[in-house]
Order: sequence, then C-alpha cells, then structure tokens
Amino acid sequence: MLVIFLIVFIDLVGFGIVIPLLPFYGEHFQADPFTVSMLMATYSLGQFIAAPLWGRLSDRMGRKPILLISLIGSVFSYSWMAYASSLWILFAARTVGGLMAGNISTAFAYIADITTPENRAKGMGLIGAAFGLGFIAGPAIGGILAGPDPLNADYTSPALAAAAFSLSAFVLAFFTMKESLSPEHREELKNKPKKGRVADFLETINKPGIGLLIALSFLATFVFAGMETTFAMWSRRQFGWGPEQNGYLFAFIGVVAAILQGGVVGRLANRFGEANLIVQGALALALGMLLIPFCTTVEALVVAMVIIAYGFSVINPSLNSLISLLTENTAQGTVMGAARSATTMARVVGPMWAGFIFAGLSKDWPYWTGSVVMVFVAVLAWRSMDRYAAAKKDALSKHK
Repeated sequence: MLVIFLIVFIDLVGFGIVIPLLPFYGEHFQADPFTVSMLMATYSLGQFIAAPLWGRLSDRMGRKPILLISLIGSVFSYSWMAYASSLWILFAARTVGGLMAGNISTAFAYIADITTPENRAKGMGLIGAAFGLGFIAGPAIGGILAGPDPLNADYTSPALAAAAFSLSAFVLAFFTMKESLSPEHREELKNKPKKGRVADFLETINKPGIGLLIALSFLATFVFAGMETTFAMWSRRQFGWGPEQNGYLFAFIGVVAAILQGGVVGRLANRFGEANLIVQGALALALGMLLIPFCTTVEALVVAMVIIAYGFSVINPSLNSLISLLTENTAQGTVMGAARSATTMARVVGPMWAGFIFAGLSKDWPYWTGSVVMVFVAVLAWRSMDRYAAAKKDALSKHK
C-alpha cells in the first residue's frame, strides 16, 4: 500500500503545483472569469472521457501498465503547458493532462484489490491522504515558483516542476510497483462480454445502492470544484492575492486534509459508519461555503476553509468506501471508473456553473449556491443512512 500511496502523492504534487497558477495563467491571456472556469473544466472533461476507459483497461491488462502509460502522458502535458504561447495551447495541454489524469480510477481499483472489506475505508482514506499531502507540497511549490504578483507571475517554472514530479512517479512505479490484480481475475475479466461505456455506466448506477452514492459524489464534487476554480479569482478581488498567497492557503488546507484522511477517517468510519460521515461531511461543506463570502480577514477565511476541508475529507473517502463495499471484486475497476467518471463530469459542470454566476452575478454567488446544494446532499444522505448501514453489514458478512 505504501508504494501506491507514494505514486499518487508524487503525481498529485505535480497536479497541486498548477492549481493556484491556472486562473492567473488564463487571465494572462486575457481570459474572463467564465473562460478561466472553462480552462479548469477542460482538464476534468479529459478525465471524464478517460476514466472509464482506464478502468476497463486496468481490469484486463492490470493496474500497473495503465498507471505507467498515464504518468508518462502527464509528463508530456505539463511540459507542453510550460511553453504555452496562447490560450488555445493552454487549453490543449490541459485537455491532454485531463485524459492522463483519468488514471485515478485505476489507483482506487488498486486499493480495492489489496485491502479487505474491513479496512477498505482506511485504504480509501490513505489515497485521500496522498491527495491531501500532494496539496500541501504542490500549491506551495507552485506559488513560490510563480511568485506573489498576479501581473508578473512565472508560468514556466511551476509547469516544468510538475512534469518532473510526474516523471519521478513514473520511475517509482516502474521499478517498485507490483501488480495487484491476479492473473485469474484478469483472465475472467478478459472473457467477459465487452460492453459500451454507456452500458457500463447504466449497469453500474443500477446496482443496488450504487446510483444514489454516485449522485451524492457528483453533487459534492460539483460544489467543491466550483469553489476550487473560482477561489483564486475571489481572493484576488477580496484580498489582492496572487499565486503565492493562494498556494500557501491551499497547502495549509492540504495539511488538514492529510491529517483527516490519513489518520482520522478510518477510525471515524469504524465508530460512526460511512453513511453518518457522509451526512457530517455534507453539512460541514454547506457551512464552510456559506461562510466564505462573509470573510473580511484572513483568519476568518482560514476557519471557513478548515471546515470545508473537513467536510470534503470525510465525505469523499466514505462515499468511495461504500461504493467499493457494495461492488463485487471482479467489477471494482469498472465501477470505480464509472464513479470517477461521474465526479469528473462534476468537475466539468461545477466550474462552468461557478464561473458563469461569478461573472454574471457576483464573486460570492458560487459559494451561496454551493451551500444550498450541500444541504440537499445532507438530507438525501440522512434519509438513506439506515439502508446503507444494513447494506454494509450484509456486504461484510458475505466476505467472511
């Protein structure tokens, strides 16, 4: 488990490097707030297209070769981004990067392969911790390399640093990673009738209990992605911040997320159950989003962002854990790929919606509307808590 943790962490450092940079990079090419949100959405659109494909291929070819192919593709996309000379080139580079980033579904499937049902939530939380740690180092590195001035930022050095991190992850995976999917399971999956992507997705959401969990994942990611996309533009207008200040804040939130997902989520899931954590996380996200527009000091903003970090840190691995527990072993790659596909589509429409109302109404509206959506998620999850608790108990008994 340590190897996949390190691979995801190193790869996510590269991704985190460009997060505080991209809104300013887009505005460097005279992009308006909606176009900036489209730039963020383009990356996620690539993930949406690729995630089910990587999931199906990993079920047949194994997890390791898929991770290797996608990591080397990420090296190319970041290198291309470093030398973008126009807005369309920046869009193209981010699209390629998104196609390669569909490999995260393979990482989740890898964890499902090597964990027992009892420690599945802990394993998913560990991958979440890799995300969080990636967002500690990544944004800080990106912000420092880009500089504090939004008008004179260095866009080349952070992108090249991201390429170097993805290359390091490739080398680590090539030499140290062991295949997690047994030859027997691969052979079984190769002999299964091939289905189209739409058929796979429809079959997945029609599995008992899976459809609602994927819908909740979509809505939570929709809200979080909208915040993530517009925050740098919001902070520039509210506090006059550039890439460096945003990088430090995202790094701090990464520390909080890593602590929660790496050391707390597993214990909380054992004590309260995943369904309970989904309700808690949704309510925390609703509160944090509601508070952001009222933050006039950095201290208040940090409090709001910590609440958001808690919410997303508990809801995301809890949803993934329940989805995995309700899925048979031979379909983990396909189901996790479909779930990832839904959340990446949320990262397409979420930024688009947030950018649209940011530009059309005000900088605060993405956060107010996001709060309302998360209250709705909390109500849906609360009404289904008992059903999912019983489904989890039944799934665990079948694995004994």
